[in-house]
Amino acid sequence: MKNLLVLILALLTGCAAQAQQREPVPHWSVYFSPKGGCTEAIVKELGRAKRFVLVQAYSLTSAPIAKALVDAHRYGIKVEILLDKSQKMDRFSSAGFLALTGIPTKMDTAHGAAHNEVIIIDAEIVITGSFPFTKAAEEQNAENLLIIRNRAVAETYIKNYVEHSRHSEPYEAKTKSDLGF
Repeated sequence: MKNLLVLILALLTGCAAQAQQREPVPHWSVYFSPKGGCTEAIVKELGRAKRFVLVQAYSLTSAPIAKALVDAHRYGIKVEILLDKSQKMDRFSSAGFLALTGIPTKMDTAHGAAHNEVIIIDAEIVITGSFPFTKAAEEQNAENLLIIRNRAVAETYIKNYVEHSRHSEPYEAKTKSDLGF
């Protein structure tokens, strides 16, 4: 069994090396947690955004990801966020913080759980996988993250985002003091 695994890994490594020689820019990247660089990869991609960023997430509690979204917004990138309705009352959610910075933030109230974990950048890049945008996902959980660079895939995800945005309710943050700032 061990020899079989070694053989499979050798074949996969050889195939990956050949694919990289033919195609210098990969169309996808894969990350795993815990401590596999998922958050860093997301922040890096958000820093490259030129036009817009759409986020669908059950929850968003990762400070580095929230900061990258706010930075993009401040640099004139259009940023919109859809979160699960449970985030209205979650005191650790970034919903209020993001809304107070002027980022349009909505709650998807039409489903039992809106458990999408998706970021779409410039209709070219989709970030998805089981990795929720949380600190625990990076540091403790076993999660996966896939970054896909493909316009057709991005367009499909945009259509889904628009569908969910239509039935979502705007989140209205009151004041910083209401959020514990």
